[in-house]
Amino acid sequence: MLTQESITEAFEHLVSIGDFLRWGQSKLQEHQVFLGHGTDNAHDEALALMLHVLHLPWNADAAILQARLLPSEKQQFLSLLEKRINARIPAPYLTGVAWFCGLPFDVDNRVLIPRSPLGELIEAQFAPWIDAPDDNLRVLDLCTGSGCIAIATAYALPNALVDAIDISAEALAVCEVNVVKHGLEERVFPLLGDGLSVAQGPYDVIVSNPPYVDAEEMASLPDEYRHEPELALASGEDGLDFTRTLLAQAAEHLSEDGILIAEVGYSWPAVVAQWPEVPFLWLEFERGGEGAFMLSRQQLLEYRHLFI
Repeated sequence: MLTQESITEAFEHLVSIGDFLRWGQSKLQEHQVFLGHGTDNAHDEALALMLHVLHLPWNADAAILQARLLPSEKQQFLSLLEKRINARIPAPYLTGVAWFCGLPFDVDNRVLIPRSPLGELIEAQFAPWIDAPDDNLRVLDLCTGSGCIAIATAYALPNALVDAIDISAEALAVCEVNVVKHGLEERVFPLLGDGLSVAQGPYDVIVSNPPYVDAEEMASLPDEYRHEPELALASGEDGLDFTRTLLAQAAEHLSEDGILIAEVGYSWPAVVAQWPEVPFLWLEFERGGEGAFMLSRQQLLEYRHLFI
């Protein structure tokens, strides 16, 4: 635990932005915080908190490291760092902002913090699975949460209309804020509903980052994940409760040449074991990440008897 004595010592003796970043990085490493909600190292985690305090962008001039902090700025940074270490609150919840596909999204503990590897596929305009990204496509982002996948898709596919479904009214409220923030009210449509019950297809693409954490993994998650909504993480004993329903129902909501893209994370071995006959296409990502598959509507229909 970061003690008040240590905080007071830092406040009284550290001077520059660089001083506080060095100290913050050391304390994050000393207390072994879990990183995985936007950064993968303690320096960038401390930097995210500092830039939030100073209202500066990630590409701020490195010369500012020599600048002195005001007492109020010192206090704000130290307060955030204390919450990050002692309460294990992820940095994006402390700053209120997470980045996905190079875009900022408002986040709080009503939604998961955006981190899906599907962002790489979105940035590539779903190539090669979509031949004509400029077409008037219809896309569904199922389990939208903050709306990051839906909104990033709308940017990547400039003529697409995107529905964004979530079962949580609280999550959908965050999504609605982000839709307005990005000026996409005419192209991204938040919908409240359970799974595909309110889907208004047919869709050319259904993309989903649903709950997929199994019971064993849920019990062993780092404390940082305890601040995220369990509804968006847990999916039964083997992590496949939602995926089973999705596979059984998706075909009826897809266009003739439509595709389903879904992320199941570390539950992908359970998917393969459950349906060994199904030719899941497991997507590969240059920036890392695993456990995302694609199936065509035709494949979903062909193997539907295995999903029901």
